[in-house]
Amino acid sequence: MAQPAKGPAKAPCSTPPEHIEDAVTSVHPVDEKLHPSRLVPAALQHIAAMYAGVVTPPLIIGQACGLDVEGRTRLIAASLLIAGVATLLQTLGVKGFVGNRLPFVNAASSAGIAPILAIAETNAKGDQLPAVYGAVMVAGVFCLAVGPFFGRLLRYFPPLVTGVVITLIGVTLMPVPVGWAQGGDDTAAGFGSMANLALAAFTLAVILLMQRFGKGFFRQVALLFGLLTGTLAAIPFGMADFEALGSAPVAALPTPFAFGAPVFQPAAILSLCIVMLVLMTESSASMLALGEICDRRAGAGVITRGLRTDGLATLIGPVFGGFPTSAFAQNVGVVSLTRVRSRYVVAVAGAALLVLGAFPVLGAVVSLVPMPVLGGAGIVLFGSIAVSGIRTLSEAGLEDSSNIILVAVALGAGIIPLAAPTFYADFPAWAQTVLGSGISAGALTAVSLNLFFHHLGTRGRTAPALKSS
Repeated sequence: MAQPAKGPAKAPCSTPPEHIEDAVTSVHPVDEKLHPSRLVPAALQHIAAMYAGVVTPPLIIGQACGLDVEGRTRLIAASLLIAGVATLLQTLGVKGFVGNRLPFVNAASSAGIAPILAIAETNAKGDQLPAVYGAVMVAGVFCLAVGPFFGRLLRYFPPLVTGVVITLIGVTLMPVPVGWAQGGDDTAAGFGSMANLALAAFTLAVILLMQRFGKGFFRQVALLFGLLTGTLAAIPFGMADFEALGSAPVAALPTPFAFGAPVFQPAAILSLCIVMLVLMTESSASMLALGEICDRRAGAGVITRGLRTDGLATLIGPVFGGFPTSAFAQNVGVVSLTRVRSRYVVAVAGAALLVLGAFPVLGAVVSLVPMPVLGGAGIVLFGSIAVSGIRTLSEAGLEDSSNIILVAVALGAGIIPLAAPTFYADFPAWAQTVLGSGISAGALTAVSLNLFFHHLGTRGRTAPALKSS
């Protein structure tokens, strides 16, 4: 009797039955929701790594614009608030529209400080911040407009250009911590006193010792520990002012346009749009690097949504007192170091910044830090920015003599305002604003020379492209 035909034999299951459910439900490390016992410490590390950088721009700009303690406290609270909103947008995002959905931190960038100080110097007291905020808002619109096409422009911003600009950011900002180390106010009786210089040196020494002997987390918080230790050391000598704590409200949201309605000045706008291009390049590089670290490649769509977040934060920030917003590279380093790749960790850190911004009294605590203490820490902070630029230039193909000339001339153009502050005194006001900032002058020179050497009338000869590392 014929046997009934049998169907084709089934292949053995390659996945054991007990692991089938795990295979289906597994998530990418970027989307992993960690247990609070792991999530909270990891978020604290990100806050420690970013906090000093977040509060630095409002401290410097507020001091330069002559704001009192209350005004500086408002600026700090606004920067924390905007950083929290921008970081939450990046990490959680709105799919297909905004946010790169990576463990990415956004906050006010130190790259905008020098051009903003140049804008402040060309405006009368009281008109400084309105002119700054008008330029920042237009820079935000510029980022939103250019962001979707920025991938095509990256060839004009190779390491030759970005390395020069980042180096100049650190170099041109160095007079700021030097002035702080002397006391901050050059009209005060004790400016440049040995007490101020000793306090700055002590703060610097603490940071260096933490870097030398600290391990892991303690090395990451060396800057914050130096600020705290320096402030505590200043108290017995009457060099810490606690007046701000008594006048600052415990909880309050930033007031829209508290420093005046924005004023739109063409030269100021041009200066900050140039800086915005540099910030967009930095953000793109950070997203590429973070994509590799997290094993989730950052394609064109991810970069576009990430830059759109930068643009929105930069546009909306000035309403409450914020400044140009970009990526925080130090937090990319935290992800690389800890290998904790969950975007929800950074989202919690962003939420913490949002809460800090809603409590101005916490910003007042930061403003208690004496100027000499800030000076000692600022030398490390701004010096490290210059080192980042030098590291970027190491990728720039400096074995080519034309690249050496490009970097030399661009650095020279950027250092002119620092070496000779009155060099452009007889130029029109708009030119003084653009060229009076070493960053803007150096960036314009670097971009122009890059076009001249590597694009105009050349075929197949370009500067090294932007790298993700």
